[in-house]
Amino acid sequence: MTQKVSYKRHLAKTITWRLVGTMDTILLSWAITGNPFTGLKIGFAEVVTKMTLYYFHERVWLKIDIEESRKRHIIKTITWRILGTLDTIVLSWFISGNPLTGLKIGFAEVITKMILYYFHERSWYKINYGLDKRNRARKWKRTS
Repeated sequence: MTQKVSYKRHLAKTITWRLVGTMDTILLSWAITGNPFTGLKIGFAEVVTKMTLYYFHERVWLKIDIEESRKRHIIKTITWRILGTLDTIVLSWFISGNPLTGLKIGFAEVITKMILYYFHERSWYKINYGLDKRNRARKWKRTS
């Protein structure tokens, strides 16, 4: 049984994740390059690319039939991190002009972003926003 998930939920998740992800990228890029402006450039360049990629990642995962569980969240975290890391490496390389800098920033994010993303997913799993069937089912169980 596929539940209906509103586009508003995916947009809200996209926005909240991008806020967390952008702050992480800015701080890591600044720490690695030693230049706060490079960190800001990389962080803000990612806003558009990452929000677009994240939205489509959410839509694809809506169609993947893996039971809602920690296993699903871990697999989803890994697929998102692969996509996100590749985007970070390319943008960081382009903005810094140095492929090694792109690799350093991209790989530094692997750990921080996977941890942050996992907790973001777990938080959103507990939120009913945009999940009509789950919300109604929970209300029904409480009243029966």
